[in-house]
Amino acid sequence: MERGSCETVSCFRVWPLQVESTVTSGLRTRGVEMQTFLKGRRVGYWLSEKKMKKLNFQSFADMCRKRGIEVVQLDLSQPLEEQGPLDVIIHKLTDLILEADQNDTQSILLVQRVQDYIDAHPETIVLDPLPAIRTLLDRWKSYQLIHRIEDCMQDERICSPPFLVLNTEFGPDTLEQIQKHGLTFPFICKTRVAHGTNSHEMAIIFSEEDLKDVKPPCVIQSFINHNAVLYKVFVVGESYTVVERPSLKNFPAGPSDRKAICFNSHNVSKPESSSDLTSRDNVEGLSQPPSDDVIRELSGSLRRALGVSLFGIDVIINNLTGQHAVIDINAFPGYEGVPEFFNDLLTHITSVLQAHAPDNPQASGQPKSLASSQPPSTMVPTAPAPSPPGCCSMLGKEASSSPWIVDGDGSLKGPRQRLGCNSAMSTNFQQHCVSTIATKASSQ
Repeated sequence: MERGSCETVSCFRVWPLQVESTVTSGLRTRGVEMQTFLKGRRVGYWLSEKKMKKLNFQSFADMCRKRGIEVVQLDLSQPLEEQGPLDVIIHKLTDLILEADQNDTQSILLVQRVQDYIDAHPETIVLDPLPAIRTLLDRWKSYQLIHRIEDCMQDERICSPPFLVLNTEFGPDTLEQIQKHGLTFPFICKTRVAHGTNSHEMAIIFSEEDLKDVKPPCVIQSFINHNAVLYKVFVVGESYTVVERPSLKNFPAGPSDRKAICFNSHNVSKPESSSDLTSRDNVEGLSQPPSDDVIRELSGSLRRALGVSLFGIDVIINNLTGQHAVIDINAFPGYEGVPEFFNDLLTHITSVLQAHAPDNPQASGQPKSLASSQPPSTMVPTAPAPSPPGCCSMLGKEASSSPWIVDGDGSLKGPRQRLGCNSAMSTNFQQHCVSTIATKASSQ
């Protein structure tokens, strides 16, 4: 009998009322149980006024209240103990964290107030842990993490570009360090801080001459041609949405006498962006969307490594090799083009609350500042050295047994690099991308 035939269809309709009744009854029962489970839960949030308006966060608050969840806008100028108890805290404290790290007294007080509440209430789920946010606010640390994860994954479909952090002015040894670590012209030059208006100000450097004008501290990253297409991956717990955006056009590999190009990455990647910088007139090689299983593995590895739930990954596809390259990671992005963001967020909150319910046998009793039911981790790589097989099993282990350590203040533990430079090049890039770029450069 062929699938889809009338006989087959009628066979499924022998007991339609009984089947419908059973399914509907089961769904109704689970719905009532879930409503009972969520009723009385309290979610506190702190977002800037701009962020709340951009997300229309009031709609999410209304959605929660319809399910019996009380939503509280936190006032950081007042003790949080008086605003609790809180089952979940959602926040974007990035501005305050940066100001606190610059010794702003008021910001230090506010951030410490949040951290004190978290420390006093390990049962509270935090989206997301403050040490992890500090890691994502530093491009050097987040790029190190990505390269370490890539070495763990050992997936040849992933090949992020090498990078170098310049902490001092251009000197006689800088170019030597650049060449030593596999970086090639042209470079993308970015601020080390990955948040705020200035973090979007970037430059494409085509020659040593323009490199001398770079002002540290900054990160330089080899530019990979990707046919002017950027894929923004918006992650909410285990869910993610991939949104295609315009990006920088292709440029010839190798140094050239072209003058440096300054641009704002936020403007370049807007959906409606149209300029000479994003022209697709010179598209060549491979043009393909990202692989779903690669994105799933990347996002999952980041969640487990940092214990984060709300983040974005900027991915491009190398037009010569078809490999995926992660070029940036963002804490709590804007989620533009993600119509199901609030549904995904509520689903994630519900699943994490269930995972840590007292009657859940899998509840570990660990502090609940997590992205999932996995044990929290505050690990980032301290060195770009290749990892032994199976090193990904360290994700989620006790910090004392791992070389990927972040201090409580978010600072990276490890030996200082020479010449005011810190660099990393993934094994895959070394094996595949560099040789490909060199071949292309010699042919032009």
